[in-house]
Amino acid sequence: MPVAFLTDAQASRYGRYAGEPSSDQLARFFYLDEADQALVARRREDYTRLGFAIQLGTVRFLGTFLTDPTVVPPGLVLHMSRQLHLADPTCLPQYLERPRTHYEHAQEIKRHYGYHDFHAQPEYFRFVRWLYTRA
Repeated sequence: MPVAFLTDAQASRYGRYAGEPSSDQLARFFYLDEADQALVARRREDYTRLGFAIQLGTVRFLGTFLTDPTVVPPGLVLHMSRQLHLADPTCLPQYLERPRTHYEHAQEIKRHYGYHDFHAQPEYFRFVRWLYTRA
């Protein structure tokens, strides 16, 4: 994605956390409603439930999935752990033990919530057409 219009500081923060989300941001983007909780509950292990939930909140907040979904602020991990009633939030690094897990979870989140990658056809064309109608 072209980022030439961003300052160097903005470009370095693009697509990643620039700090702890505020309490308002946690409530808006990282709240798990009953449907979210049911989807997360399909995972067997605590670390997969936590990793899946963090990925869900991350894509809502940043608009993208992280290459390493465990590189998130500690307060966010604690917030999600509390919602999931997990005793040990330090289990998150185990989420990377099977490399394909976070990729498969990202694909499931996309399918379930109807998210699309706009860099590929036909979504790219649809997105550009949508922007054109509003310009």
